[in-house]
Amino acid sequence: MRRTPRARRHRTPTVAALTLALTAAVAAQPAWAEPGTLTEVRAELQRLYREAAVATDKYNAADEKVTAQEKRVGTLRTQVREAEGKLSRLTGRAGAAARSQYRSGTGASLPVEVQFVLADDPERALDNATLARQAQQGTLGVITALTETGEELRARSGEAAEVLGRLKTNRTARDTERKKIEQRIDAAERLEASLAAEQLRALDDLDTREANAAQDAWVDTGVLDTVGTTTTAAGKRAVEYAARQLGKPYIWGAEGPGGYDCSGLTSQAWLAAGVTIPRTSQQQWQGLTRVPVGSMRPGDLIIYYADASHVALYIGDGQMINAPRPGRTVSIAPAGSMPILGVVRPGA
Repeated sequence: MRRTPRARRHRTPTVAALTLALTAAVAAQPAWAEPGTLTEVRAELQRLYREAAVATDKYNAADEKVTAQEKRVGTLRTQVREAEGKLSRLTGRAGAAARSQYRSGTGASLPVEVQFVLADDPERALDNATLARQAQQGTLGVITALTETGEELRARSGEAAEVLGRLKTNRTARDTERKKIEQRIDAAERLEASLAAEQLRALDDLDTREANAAQDAWVDTGVLDTVGTTTTAAGKRAVEYAARQLGKPYIWGAEGPGGYDCSGLTSQAWLAAGVTIPRTSQQQWQGLTRVPVGSMRPGDLIIYYADASHVALYIGDGQMINAPRPGRTVSIAPAGSMPILGVVRPGA
């Protein structure tokens, strides 16, 4: 859900005041350690935002499973209805044929031997009787098969519905977890809104210095000497799509067009390129082809942190496009500014 930015107060709270405010905001959380400096306040804010990202990714994954299972249940129920309809029509036709045969007195129901003796053309009578019996047996076989198929489909539909129920329960649990994280992020946002302009600039400076230091260390490894500078037509379209989203807000669970979360941006960028990829950063890490960081090219996805909780689209020249976190917008940033877990390549 997108939040309306809160007005900032024009005062300069002390670090002690910041500590008290943030401590009160998350007092119910046992993992909390009181920050004593602006650097520690920033670290705690980063931790809260990352926890929110992880919780959101888990919810998105659970929601995706529910959607897929709902589709499967719907398909099975449609197949059950179709099988039952075919069975009803075939049974009705078989019954009508038998009644017609009985009323007409054609003798087709007589034993083959009797038809052979009474017929003017015994050979033809034998052929007709054999064909009639084969048709009856074939019809009965189809009815039996349809009956068994219907029973199997009903059983599978029931099992699928049970799985759907469990998935919905899991999604509800994930949603509850996410809401708890959202409450903590609300507290963090209130704290940020209470900072004076110079303190916000100081926090931004800390972010910039840390990102630049990480990027410099990454570049110093020589990685940019080996990475690709060209990409496929699909990769180019994915990068172009992401570039058009620059400036749009980060919105939890969003896949555009008004805003995105990190994996919502990457999955939609590649969908625009004609390639469907998993929805969350963890699923993208697990399900897509992995390539060495030194072999990545524009359009590849960079997965960050040991828990694969963030993802960005590499655009070349050591830069990436990502949806960073709540309160930020889709932007270009140094590719090495966060701990890189690995690189995956859609469509490989």
